[in-house]
Amino acid sequence: MLLCLVFLYLIYIAIEFLVPLPTGTRTSEIQIPQGATFRQAIDILSKEKLIRDKNLFLFIGRLTGLHRKIRAGYYSITGSMNPLDILILLKNGQIVEYDITVVEGDSLLEIREKLVEKNIGDRQTFRKIAKDSDFLKSFNIDAPSIEGYLFPDTYKMPKGIEIENALAMMINSMRAKYSAKLQERAAELGLTENEVLTLASIIEKEAIVNSERPLISAVYHNRLKKRMLLQADPTAVYGIKSSKERITMSDLRRKTLYNTYVIKGLPPGPIASPGIKSIEAALYPADERYLYFVSNNDGTHQFSVTAEEHITAVKAYREMRKIDKEIEKLKEKEKQKETGKENNNNGVKVNGRS
Repeated sequence: MLLCLVFLYLIYIAIEFLVPLPTGTRTSEIQIPQGATFRQAIDILSKEKLIRDKNLFLFIGRLTGLHRKIRAGYYSITGSMNPLDILILLKNGQIVEYDITVVEGDSLLEIREKLVEKNIGDRQTFRKIAKDSDFLKSFNIDAPSIEGYLFPDTYKMPKGIEIENALAMMINSMRAKYSAKLQERAAELGLTENEVLTLASIIEKEAIVNSERPLISAVYHNRLKKRMLLQADPTAVYGIKSSKERITMSDLRRKTLYNTYVIKGLPPGPIASPGIKSIEAALYPADERYLYFVSNNDGTHQFSVTAEEHITAVKAYREMRKIDKEIEKLKEKEKQKETGKENNNNGVKVNGRS
């Protein structure tokens, strides 16, 4: 008789846990709040009709140890799931997460848009927190904002995460990468963390080829030693427009706190998020006497020691630009000719007309 009851109970458990719920094909999301107990989570699941027997679910949860800790967040429940699937989902803490990728050279504006797109905060809140003095102090950030302190990486952001926690995740990642060795090197050079990240952010915006990062760093270190203006183009448009847009002479002359064509030394803070290679380059510049560099229009740069060499390099750059523009014009003409030929070949004549 006892064996029969045990057998029947096992069948009951199997039915309760293995038979899919009568929810059809719909997918629903349930939120387990921060600090919720396992029993409270079961109440939420029961209210949404995602489990049939609360006591049995609680019993199995205790057997598996799930009752000790349950991960807060949003869980996606599909119609094909049964209670056992849901139990496994909870045990593994498989909450809904978004991939947020911060790319080397991203500005606060670009990072903000990536977060807002996933409903992680809003623009106004982001803008306020980014410059909030208490928030900055809580991370020992001695800078005007968190610009440059959000490390480039791909982050798994739980749905519903508070904007402060999302930003903290990125700041903590930067601090983890900014190792004790790098901090010691900064102290040797007499640079603060903010100065290192500021210089690294300028290198990040200027460099395309990795091998040139230490060379670009050398230019700025040499200029700082000689008390020359840094004259870094990306600083001239920071907070004004995208550095991807064409930088004009009026941009270079504009008086801002960040424009190194008009201010001496480094800007008050970073202008973008530097990657680890730019941070290392800022701390380990190449042993060169370069004071100038100009684009070769192919991602690389021509470096010069004297102003005369630089002027010659600039002239060469402008000549290359002219040649490139002429080549583009010729290509466009050829393309138009080919398009015209195709149109003529594809024409269909009807009553003598095409």
